[in-house]
Amino acid sequence: MNVAVKVPDEAYVPEIEQEVLGTLLFGGDFVKVMGFLREEHFIADAHRLLFRAICAAQEQYGSALMPIVSRLLPPDASTLFVQKTDQMPMEYMASLSSQVVTGNAGLERSGKAVVAQWARLKIADAGRTMQEAAYDASADAKAIIQGVTDHLDTISAELRAGPRQKTLHTLDTATDEAIADVREAMARGNGLTGHTWGLTDINAATGGIHPREMVVLGARPSMGKTAVALSVALRTAGSGVGVGFISLEMGAKKLAVRRLTDIAYDWGVKVPYTNLIKGTVTEDELSTIIASNRDADQLPLWIEEQSGLTVSDIRVKVERMAEQAAARKTSLGLLVVDYLQLVRASGRYAGNRVGEIAEISWGLRELGREYGLAIIALSQLSRQVESRDDKRPQLSDLRDSGSIEQDADMVAFLYREAYYLEKAKGKDADKEDERISRLIDVQNELEFIIAKQRNGPTKTVKLFIDIACSAVRNSARW
Repeated sequence: MNVAVKVPDEAYVPEIEQEVLGTLLFGGDFVKVMGFLREEHFIADAHRLLFRAICAAQEQYGSALMPIVSRLLPPDASTLFVQKTDQMPMEYMASLSSQVVTGNAGLERSGKAVVAQWARLKIADAGRTMQEAAYDASADAKAIIQGVTDHLDTISAELRAGPRQKTLHTLDTATDEAIADVREAMARGNGLTGHTWGLTDINAATGGIHPREMVVLGARPSMGKTAVALSVALRTAGSGVGVGFISLEMGAKKLAVRRLTDIAYDWGVKVPYTNLIKGTVTEDELSTIIASNRDADQLPLWIEEQSGLTVSDIRVKVERMAEQAAARKTSLGLLVVDYLQLVRASGRYAGNRVGEIAEISWGLRELGREYGLAIIALSQLSRQVESRDDKRPQLSDLRDSGSIEQDADMVAFLYREAYYLEKAKGKDADKEDERISRLIDVQNELEFIIAKQRNGPTKTVKLFIDIACSAVRNSARW
């Protein structure tokens, strides 16, 4: 698209665009740039016109050689070229051969440089727009920030649109890649084809948390969503995979306290995390908790505690986390979002909650696919669960939108019978004795209900949980 105002001469480098156009006109492989380079990425009017003709020539004749391209230029092209370049179209195209430096070998890189220049100038344009809006005394600062954020996100998306990964496969090559994954899983010997959950029975049921897939983990309040999510994040990070934790509700310090009591649990220190928050622990307990956590101090785990983030904002946070992971010689592999309904929607579906949740769910799924991340999105469930005798969640309980189920590659629910038993009271002495006896039996039982799994069975896995200490473990171990 056209830059709205005149671009300073020192800000625009025409040779970047000339390199690409010259390469394409003199036999370059158009396929190398067709997936991400578009007409509007060229700043100069004459260059946009040329690239449009090159695209048409490739589509109609499979060639972008000069004689073909010249015939596809519009009738008034000569006037524009003389005004802008002081040359006729054929003369200007011929002169581009001298601008080719890297040629076909560097065409993809040169094409990305064109997009990068476009993005840089569009950012400047966004800055001017923001300044003009901010000088309006009646303007809403939040609206200005959101508008600029959306604009910058669109620009950022263009930069990411390059051929980052192969998306077109023959069945034979896809089969070869699948067999390679199988052999890698066989070599590991643990059945994992994704990142570890840190829970043996869940790994066995799912094969792990898979990159580019989204897991929705739903539950009613007090079922242990955050405890499970943090426990998984700690164990996944402990395997060497970079983990990002977007906490839209709970502060980083509160999560850190839960981490302390979770890890200390394996040392036999069973201190409720609320005791740490209130300071009602002994010096010996605190010393042991600190000692037990020393090995976890350098885990590749990053927590973002800012509330009210949009999917666009989360993308920015992810890019920063990915940079920090790379600096640690690892890669970001898992993103936990706590929780989905607290992600702020754009203004596109204002007032339509179903549309907003659909937008958020789809956005998180695409974020995972774009960055090769496994996504665990926690989700609140509707209150209709509480009205049933059997309060185990079902897919219909996913709150606000059926698109959550549709977008998720896996949906799992958490259920603690003990929570409801603690709130109940027997109708008579015998019923009360039954309730207490049952409560003792299931006090530390957590059901991990796999209600949907694209590539595996649905089933329920029993886990151990000490909700007070935020500790989640394999059931057989405790």
